[in-house]
Amino acid sequence: MSLVNRQLRLKTRPEGLVKREDFDLQQQPVPELKEGEFLVRVLYLSMDPTNRVWMSDIPQYMPPVAIGEVMRALGLGRVVASKSAHFAEGDLVQGLVGWQDYAVIDDRRRKDYVKLPPHPSVPLPTLLGACGFSGITAYYGLTEIAPVQPGETLVVSAAAGSVGSIAGQIGKLRGARVVGIAGGPDKCRHLVEDLGFDAAVDYKADDWKQALADATPDGVHVNFENVGGAVMRAVLSRMVNGGRVALCGLIANYTSDTRPGADYSIIIVKRLTVRGFLAFDYADTHKAAQELVGWVQSGRIKAEETIEDGLENAPLVLNKLFEGSNRGKLLLRVSDDTH
Repeated sequence: MSLVNRQLRLKTRPEGLVKREDFDLQQQPVPELKEGEFLVRVLYLSMDPTNRVWMSDIPQYMPPVAIGEVMRALGLGRVVASKSAHFAEGDLVQGLVGWQDYAVIDDRRRKDYVKLPPHPSVPLPTLLGACGFSGITAYYGLTEIAPVQPGETLVVSAAAGSVGSIAGQIGKLRGARVVGIAGGPDKCRHLVEDLGFDAAVDYKADDWKQALADATPDGVHVNFENVGGAVMRAVLSRMVNGGRVALCGLIANYTSDTRPGADYSIIIVKRLTVRGFLAFDYADTHKAAQELVGWVQSGRIKAEETIEDGLENAPLVLNKLFEGSNRGKLLLRVSDDTH
């Protein structure tokens, strides 16, 4: 093949925010396919906090990305050539495609890739956001990990992000009073006016802890936790006896070299149930995805994406997650879908 593949390979393990210099941008020809392989042209990359975790040599649920390896990332693309019995040219595929233009995938890894409808009923970016792993994470967090009931108070941190924004809307669909925590008045206004949250707390405001107390007069029954740190501790202090925590992420720690100590005795005092989870825990996500697609199509859930362009910009685009400068799902467009 005459195709040229650009790849971002991890050069050094970042300290703090990610820098371009932490990666080598390499170009090499796409190899000829072997029997049982198929070639995916990457269209969109999902920019997730877990990308930053994978760059670090720390204990985690998958091996860290090795120095010299293509940066691991979830994405979506089209099959442009195939010698596979399971994937044909034109198929739309979602899975770990990495920070590159093209991914050569072996059939032995096919269980890690989902074949999507060739012409889906929602936009492609939404398949990686509200109807993808972000939405699926929110769905299982509030239906299986910490099921929220009608009339209960649900607090969602990082509520204007890809997972939090969907979690809050699912909470409303389940009849809960929903309080979102986000950074800045614009995001807080968006949560209430556009997404239907009952209240929003700006953690950047000086009086945010008092605002949280005012927004949760009956306490907090369920905490959908994405942030950790001071935000998590403040929410735990508001929880009712027997409250439940769906621990989805600890983004406050991901770019920090230190892990601040914290007193979690409140978990004992209030007999809280705290359960960490990953969307990858669920082998069959079809039911959740179908329900999410239906909610988006009917307008019961509003999907929003922040889309940036250019593979070479991936390291700096990822930092938007930690700077709080995106709203909804953060995506990187690598190529247009010209199929």
